[in-house]
Amino acid sequence: MDTGQKWVPTEITPGDAGVSPTPDGLLAHLATAEGLDDLLVERKALVFRGFGVTEGTVTAIMDRLLPDRLAYVHGNSPRTKVGANVYTSTEYPPEFTISMHNELSYANRWPSRLVFCCVLADMTGGATPLVDARLWLESLDDEVREAFAGGVRYTQNLHGGFGLGKSWQDTFETDDRGAVDEFLAGTEATWRWQDDGGLRVSQLRPATTRHPVTGVEVWFNQADQWHSATLGDETARAMAEVLRAEEMPQSVTYADGSPIPAEHVLQVRDRGLDNAVDVDWRLGDLLLIDNVLVGHGRRPFDGARRVLVGMS
Repeated sequence: MDTGQKWVPTEITPGDAGVSPTPDGLLAHLATAEGLDDLLVERKALVFRGFGVTEGTVTAIMDRLLPDRLAYVHGNSPRTKVGANVYTSTEYPPEFTISMHNELSYANRWPSRLVFCCVLADMTGGATPLVDARLWLESLDDEVREAFAGGVRYTQNLHGGFGLGKSWQDTFETDDRGAVDEFLAGTEATWRWQDDGGLRVSQLRPATTRHPVTGVEVWFNQADQWHSATLGDETARAMAEVLRAEEMPQSVTYADGSPIPAEHVLQVRDRGLDNAVDVDWRLGDLLLIDNVLVGHGRRPFDGARRVLVGMS
């Protein structure tokens, strides 16, 4: 029965699990817990709190939760690889909000689940907001949902070593053009190597998807993050003075190439944030989310914050 209560992630503590409040205790719980996959689909996100997970112990826990971790290949956000397909969370300046999104929803292949771990929490703010992606879709005006029904086209201009945005070498974790060609050949993307050593990639993706287990339809694209309207007026104007739309490091249109109105992407961004619930980090917390059912972001912060992420 619908109680009208807002969805929140489920918290699991050592007392709930009946194990010691240590990383080994969490590993013991994960080794014996039955139905964890079903629980994640049901609850959408799980917060493991009080186990004292550290940067030195998180890999073993990720090995248990994400046995086939993905490399962050073709990802568009700046991050640092710190281990075996373990990365820092997006390294945008701390004063900015990172709007809601499902990881790699613009790509041909995306992770089904994510694990975040807070290994430094000497900050004020910096929560990770989560949004029920079904609710996000339902919160949009009918006009906006209908406009996106045909999908969206993403375009990346990746420089060859010097320029705005990410290089293709960082994006694909290689300096081998042949390896990039081979990767893109399996993604339904179109691409062209530029005379200046850069790479232009374009791909058509749906705006929504359905969860493989529940079948529920969810909002599942990053059009708002790729659109110049969400850069802020001053930044958008400055970039427009030196670059045409098709030359931006990343841009997005409707599937037929027609422009997406600014008011549409601003509504998408704002409704996602308005419907989000915050996970306030404590040192050693670990967050497991279903990447289709839940979008995530980042609140601004002051101080020092380090959150690691793995994907599978």
